[in-house]
Amino acid sequence: MKLPNNAHVALLDGERFLMLRNTGTLFEPKLEALGEPDIEATNFSAGVRHQDDAGQRNGSTDLNELAHGAAAVEWLNAQVLSNEIDALLVIADPKTLGEMRRHYHKELDARLVGEIAKDLSGEPLPAIEAAIESA
Repeated sequence: MKLPNNAHVALLDGERFLMLRNTGTLFEPKLEALGEPDIEATNFSAGVRHQDDAGQRNGSTDLNELAHGAAAVEWLNAQVLSNEIDALLVIADPKTLGEMRRHYHKELDARLVGEIAKDLSGEPLPAIEAAIESA
């Protein structure tokens, strides 16, 4: 995947949200950690569509995790609308990414350079860089 220099990378799972920036080249990303934004999960209507009988029986739906994804997108939307983010790559586990897509502002959607539906939140930066290169 091509990742422009200075593009931001949002790395998420249901509990963690880390922002990174590419200081490398288009084809050889070199990520720098920017920190973990302080967000508050308040949108517990997130994930309502996941409330089916099967999900309830096997415990595969966690509204806290889905609300965390929605809160992260609210933060990302605000950053995009204030022109703090020009190019964005989102990396999240498939369930969180699915919920996040429901909350993208049209401007955030326009600035997306890609998405990777994979849980890489516990991986070191070189492993994340390799996943971006191979995507």
